[in-house]
Amino acid sequence: MASAQENKLGRKLRRLTGQAVADYAMIADGDRIMACLSGGKDSYTLLDMLLSLKRNAPVSFEVIAVNLDQKQPGFPEDVLPGYLDGIGIEYHVVQEDTYSIVKSLTPEGKTYCPVCSRLRRGVLYNFARRIGATKIALGHHADDAVETLFLNMFHGGRMKSMPPKLVSDDGNHVVIRPLYYVRERDIARWSRYRDHPIIPCNLCGSQENLERPMIKRMLAEWDAAQPGRVDNIARAMRHVVPSHLGDGALVDFESLRRSVELMPTTDVTDAA
Repeated sequence: MASAQENKLGRKLRRLTGQAVADYAMIADGDRIMACLSGGKDSYTLLDMLLSLKRNAPVSFEVIAVNLDQKQPGFPEDVLPGYLDGIGIEYHVVQEDTYSIVKSLTPEGKTYCPVCSRLRRGVLYNFARRIGATKIALGHHADDAVETLFLNMFHGGRMKSMPPKLVSDDGNHVVIRPLYYVRERDIARWSRYRDHPIIPCNLCGSQENLERPMIKRMLAEWDAAQPGRVDNIARAMRHVVPSHLGDGALVDFESLRRSVELMPTTDVTDAA
């Protein structure tokens, strides 16, 4: 039987997920949603929340779990099928040896992530088309979005993160992130309560000095020193004021100057 703490946390996660889904119009009646399941805590929680919404949402939609077996050495192939058979939902395991390709294409000392994510995305997009999925759901959460913001600022010179909903570059897929409002610490607690059979990613986990873990540690220190700071950063990404930044593609600064020059002056004598 679930404890009071587990039930309280479950209600919080369902509320935040439902709020994000509603705010960004992520799910529509008749959708066939492909939930990408990696075997990590985030994707298990994503699946839990989607199935909960499916039972209680005012619209009808399907959820299909899909795992990409990238043929990493030691990958426990029986874990996810056993778990998904146990909860009784439609699922597919796509087998594609992207592991060998990533290892061969990544230069010595560089992170595997760019090549791995690009290959994984291509395989999953193709499979979504095969099964007629109308949406692709990913398990990224609020911490992922904040970390990505800082990664892009520190290393790319761009104020860019991951959006809650997007259309793929080829225009054929809609990607949604229902956990966009959820903090990673709550996902970790939920996954422990649910006793999810976690499968670690040994590919990128085998590399040292990766940038994202460094950003993660920085944010953890901020959270410890000033609780609520990371939450505020996540909220700030949803309340952007372009006129108070410096992107000339978003604000026509030249026109602002011309408009001031063209403003009529007030005659002091008339005002008197």
